[in-house]
Amino acid sequence: MRILWFCIPAYGHTNPTIEVVRELTRRGHEVRYYSFEEFREKIEGAGADFVSCDANLPAIDAKTERKLHEVSSTEMSVQSFRITAALDPIISKDVETWHPDMIVTDSACFWGKLTALKYNLPWVCSTTTFAFNKDSAQYMSQSAKEIADMVFGLPRLNREIRKLRPLGYHVKSVLDIVQNKPDDNTIVYTSRTFQPCADTFDQTHYRFVGPSVRSVEPQGKDGRPLVYASLGTVINDRPGFYRTLIEALRNEDVDLLISCGKAFDEALLGELPANVRVEHYVDQMEVLSRASLFITHCGMNSASEGMWMAVPELLFPLTGEQRAVARRVAEVGAGTLLDEGDAKDALKLKAAVLSALVNEEISAGAARMSEDLRSCAGPIGAADFIEQVAAS
Repeated sequence: MRILWFCIPAYGHTNPTIEVVRELTRRGHEVRYYSFEEFREKIEGAGADFVSCDANLPAIDAKTERKLHEVSSTEMSVQSFRITAALDPIISKDVETWHPDMIVTDSACFWGKLTALKYNLPWVCSTTTFAFNKDSAQYMSQSAKEIADMVFGLPRLNREIRKLRPLGYHVKSVLDIVQNKPDDNTIVYTSRTFQPCADTFDQTHYRFVGPSVRSVEPQGKDGRPLVYASLGTVINDRPGFYRTLIEALRNEDVDLLISCGKAFDEALLGELPANVRVEHYVDQMEVLSRASLFITHCGMNSASEGMWMAVPELLFPLTGEQRAVARRVAEVGAGTLLDEGDAKDALKLKAAVLSALVNEEISAGAARMSEDLRSCAGPIGAADFIEQVAAS
């Protein structure tokens, strides 16, 4: 079987797919994966044929890049429609000459979904966040800024949609391409337990396979507790929060490890106490195998990895999507929310961290969720589902 695979340039969306691709190529299927140069090594390492989107896209200006970094839904959607148009010649050639049997596309990757619809190919949606319909959408608590971004961005989006129609892409609205439909064949990288409103997604078309993670054995946690803090790979430029956290734990009998992202200037944090270490990048699963508490922005990937490793979480979401994940982590008892005001006050932040470290309820909740996530079908189940869709 020949599979065209499409994904957006984001670690949280790409990483969960890698082991599924590896399983498919192990079974003898051919996977041609459209992605971005930053992910070439991972994708080729999984046995797929990598196609560089970067090489076929025009450069974006600084203003657009800033809006994307701020996770503007309008700007991300505008760029997705423009990428669809820019990639149309090479994707069309691939479809006409390589003759793929099906498409697998990230839920946020418009050009993958639209290609499947344009050529009437069977397709599977790869959802690395929650499955999204009118019921689960209620979990998305948007800030006033995020709502304004969407409302005022509608005219731009409609203009981009109109430009796609002459190319054979017929889109009614942004919601039409974003929202999961009841009969969309969909892989969701979490469990039914963790998915909000899970009973509104049928078991024929939706396969909840659990996180696709590299499992690491938990290490002994004797001695000083390790507090691990990460705000992910996108919105991690938060020197004020890092400084407050460092000050909060400066004289405490704990070790603090902060993963600040490759673009952050750690010199902004000044001289570090002996019990604090700041790194641009860490092996997160290895660190979680030793951690006693995970301070997380609640990206789906990070929150899932924390629960997989049974690490209690202190939840500090920064976007609507992350607030939805944080709400669910708290509901299943695996973490506790950090008040935004407390995050700016060293004494209150210290109290929140020290309280979470001895909170037996969230420790038990994290252990329950670890067992739940590990019981899912994983990459093998995802590959089985893709084969099933292709066969039907």
